[in-house]
Amino acid sequence: MDSNSTYPTARPTDASYLQEEPDLPTDLLNFPWIDGHNHAQTLSWDDRERYALSGCAGMVMVASGYHWTPYKPVQAADVRFLWDDAINRRAAIERNHFFQARLGLGVHTGVRIENPDDLLEAMHEYLALEEVVAVGETGVTPSQHVTAWDLGEQRAVVGAQMELAADHDLPVILHTPNTGTESKREYREDVGTPGYEKNYGLGSDPVIDAENPALEAVKIDIAEARDAGLADEQVVASHADPNNTEYLMEETDTYLSYTIGHSWLVGVDAADVANAIDEYGPERIMVDTDCANVLRTDPYAIKRAILELYRYGIEPDAIRKVVWENPKTVYGFDE
Repeated sequence: MDSNSTYPTARPTDASYLQEEPDLPTDLLNFPWIDGHNHAQTLSWDDRERYALSGCAGMVMVASGYHWTPYKPVQAADVRFLWDDAINRRAAIERNHFFQARLGLGVHTGVRIENPDDLLEAMHEYLALEEVVAVGETGVTPSQHVTAWDLGEQRAVVGAQMELAADHDLPVILHTPNTGTESKREYREDVGTPGYEKNYGLGSDPVIDAENPALEAVKIDIAEARDAGLADEQVVASHADPNNTEYLMEETDTYLSYTIGHSWLVGVDAADVANAIDEYGPERIMVDTDCANVLRTDPYAIKRAILELYRYGIEPDAIRKVVWENPKTVYGFDE
């Protein structure tokens, strides 16, 4: 706009002082995107519609969560029920909402599972299904819900899943522990964190004795993946955060997926993603929501992040690579 232009306003408005109109990339509004890690099968119909309305082209619905099992410790049959439920509901979800719905199946170590070998034995046939595009989420966890799970046993279960992923040429979704956010005060132990329907008082003592247990767990996972013959490029470190970004980016070739669907809980948002792109480039970066019905989560998070990344100075080509091209390639989605 010419600064000498006049407006029929009683007094000069901002428009009178603006030198030029910004050249905004309106194609950002129509970018397709993929959520590479959520539990959308546990959400409401309305939440899944929000995904569709905001441009979701595909998602990986992870069926390895333990939050929905009624018993602790968890039985192998409980986890297998979750796999079967996700498989049963996937096609209807896809038909209703038009995005591609794929599955991730695995053994989560956030709670001790009795007779996990039963699950590992059954996984071969499950992983051969066309709709299953990833193993996981899995990975060594420093502490469990209700009952501790010995580190050696966890490593064996995680390593076995890495071997299965290698056999089936599938990526693995790692549950990388977050360090959380620093707050001025802590909530009452008997109340817990609002927005997360988990009984925090039932957490077990850590099974990893290290200065940085969360990072040590990630290093153990990478070692197990390599021992299983799984290429770094087939590992997706979900819940990436500033605590593990440097290690994963500089000492591995894994993909990093930043979970931005509940930033209030883990403290990771689009600014962290932008910082990682600035420092390392977009080639190995993705985002996910981890939306689930036990959490206050946001199906619009990735759509918002697309716009936020541009506001933070990230160029559209890099944004598209992070939200669409990288997950499409890793998980084998159609164009």
